[in-house]
Amino acid sequence: MDSTMTDFPNDLLINARDEVAIRKHLALVALGKKPADTAIRVGRLLDVYGRNWHEDQEIVISGRRIAWVGPAGAYPGEVGERIDRSHLSVVPGFGEVHKHIESSHLTPEWEAALVLPFGCTWTCEASHEFSNVDGPHNLEFWMTARAAGSPAKIFPLPGSAVPPTAYEHGGGHFGYGEQLKFMTTNLAVSGLDEVMDWPAVWNPENPSHERLWGMIEATFEARGVVEGHAAGMRAIDDINAFAGAGMASDHEAWTAEEVADKLRRGLFMELRPHSLTDMVKGLLERGQQDWSNFALCTDDRSCSDTMKLGATDHNVRLAIQAGLPMEVAVQMVTINPARHMRLTPWVGSISPGRYADLVFLDDEATLSISEVWADGMQVSKGREYIAEVPTIDWPQWARQTVNIGRDLTAADFAIAAPEGATDSCKAALLRPFHWHDEFITTDLSIVDGLVQRDDSRNITKFAIVDRFSGTASVSKMFWLGTGPKTPNTALACSMGHDKHNIWAVGSSDEAMALAVNALQEQQGGWALVHDGKVLARVNYEIGGLMTCRPAPELDKEMLELYAQGETIEWMYEPTYSPRWWAGFPERLAFATLTCAPWRWVLVAPSPLAPEGFVNVQNGQIHPIVWCGKL
Repeated sequence: MDSTMTDFPNDLLINARDEVAIRKHLALVALGKKPADTAIRVGRLLDVYGRNWHEDQEIVISGRRIAWVGPAGAYPGEVGERIDRSHLSVVPGFGEVHKHIESSHLTPEWEAALVLPFGCTWTCEASHEFSNVDGPHNLEFWMTARAAGSPAKIFPLPGSAVPPTAYEHGGGHFGYGEQLKFMTTNLAVSGLDEVMDWPAVWNPENPSHERLWGMIEATFEARGVVEGHAAGMRAIDDINAFAGAGMASDHEAWTAEEVADKLRRGLFMELRPHSLTDMVKGLLERGQQDWSNFALCTDDRSCSDTMKLGATDHNVRLAIQAGLPMEVAVQMVTINPARHMRLTPWVGSISPGRYADLVFLDDEATLSISEVWADGMQVSKGREYIAEVPTIDWPQWARQTVNIGRDLTAADFAIAAPEGATDSCKAALLRPFHWHDEFITTDLSIVDGLVQRDDSRNITKFAIVDRFSGTASVSKMFWLGTGPKTPNTALACSMGHDKHNIWAVGSSDEAMALAVNALQEQQGGWALVHDGKVLARVNYEIGGLMTCRPAPELDKEMLELYAQGETIEWMYEPTYSPRWWAGFPERLAFATLTCAPWRWVLVAPSPLAPEGFVNVQNGQIHPIVWCGKL
C-alpha cells in the first residue's frame, strides 16, 4: 500500500487539502502514468448505480482508494500485486445510515473488528449517546480509532439531543456554535444527529426551541443533513410539519402505511430490523417500485446480538427474505445511504476515488460473505477478523465519567411520606414504555414515615442517579411491573438512553445503593446485587457505555449477568411496547428515553423538574407522593 502513497498525505482522516492531493494522484494512476498497488480480478461486480452485474472485472487500488474499474486485463498501467478472486462476486462495503456504535458497548476499534467480517465498512454514527457523556470531546472520541489506523470509516453526526430535553443536564450541551464548529472542522461530519425533541421544534414556548433551531441553522449553513426522529408520528398534519421543518429522514416507522405516508412527504426512510419484514412486504403489496429513497439501518444492536445475528448483512438478508431483489437490498446499504448523507465521494460504490471497501460473496442469493476488504486490504476471512486492531490508551476524560461524589446509602432512595399522611398516601406510578398522557395513581402504605413498595401488586422502586455533577442527586418514584421481586435485590446500569445517567431498580433501598456504588467503583456498566453481594458485573469503563475489549470478552460477562439474572424473580406486566417482555429487564436501558412518544418520565433532578418527574411534552411536573387533592 505504502509504495505509491509517499507523495501525498495519509487519508485516514478526510480534509479538503489532502483530498485534492489524493485525487491528483488517483487520476494519474487511472491513466497508467503512475503505478498502482493492487489489482483484484473478480468474477462478477455489482454496479449499484444501475443495479447491473458486470462479468470478469478488475478493481485497481492505489493506497486506500480505488483508482480504476473495468474489464479484467484492460488496465493500462503497472501494478505491484495482482490478486485473483475470479471465483467470487463483489459488492461495495456496507454502510450504516443511522447507528449508535455505543450500543454495541465496544469502543470503535473493537466494534470495527466485530462488524467488518459482516461487511460493514462505514457507519454514520448517531453520536448523541457519547455526546451526552462528554460533549466537548465528542468529535475527538470518534476520530481516535480511525486516526490510529482502524479500517472502519466513522462519519459522526453531533447529537441534537444534547441534552435530550430542557429538563435534563449532564456531560454535554450543544447549540449553534458547537454544531457549526463540528460541521466545519472535519469533512467526515455529515450532518445533525436525529432531532428527537419534536415538541421543542414546533413550539416556540419550549425551553429547547432556540437551541434546536440554532443547531438546524448551523447544519444548513454547512450544507449538512438534518436527520429526523418521528416516533409515534402518524397524523398527516404532523408529518407535513416535520418535513417542512427541515427534517430529512425518519427511522422510527413501524408499518407500511406509516412509511408510505412519510415517504410521500419527502422523508428518506430508514428501515430497522424489528419491523423491516412487515414494512417491506406491505410496501410491495402496495406496489412500491422505486426504493431509492430507502436505507436499512441497525440503530441499536449489542455485541452479543451482533455475534449471533450479524451486522448490516443481517438487515440485507431480512429485506431479501421479505421479497426485495438482492441488488435492491444491497443498494439500501450502499449507494442510497451514501447519497442521502452526501458521502458518495468516499463510500457507497465500487468506483474510482472511493475507499477500496469490498464485500466478496461466494453465494449472491444468500449473501454469503467469503471475505471483506477495507482501505484496500483484506480484513477478514469468513467470520474471522484478520487485520490488526490498533492499541488505544483511552484518556481519563473517556474513562472517568461516573462522578456521583460519594457513596450512596439506603436513605438516598427512601421516599418520605407527604406532610399530613400517616398510614397511606397517593403515589404516581410509571411503567416501562408508558406512552400515555396521564401517569397511573395508586394508594401505598406508610411505615415509619416512609412510603413502601408493594410487590403483591408488582409495584417497585425506580431511581435515576445523576452521574455527572458530583452532587449525588437522586430522583426516585414507584414503577409498575418491572424490577426484582426477590427480596433485597437490585439492578443498576450506567447506560440509559439517551442521557445515560445511572438507573436503578430494586426491592430494597439498601440493594439499590449497593448496585449504584458498584457502578461508581467500576466506572460504568451493569451491576446485579442480592443480599448484600454483587452477583454479576459488566464493565463499560469507557464513557460508562463501552468497553475497550474484544467482543467475546464482553459477551462472556453478559452471559454471566444473564445467568445470575435467571436466579432472580422479575416482575412483569405488559405495556405499550411490543418489545417489552418478561424476564431479565434489559430493555429498561431504553425505558428512560425522553423523546416522543414518551410523556411522563423520570429524569435526574433539574431546575425545571426538582423531583425528576416531568411530562417532557409540555413541561408539567407533579409530586411523586401526596395526600388529599392537589
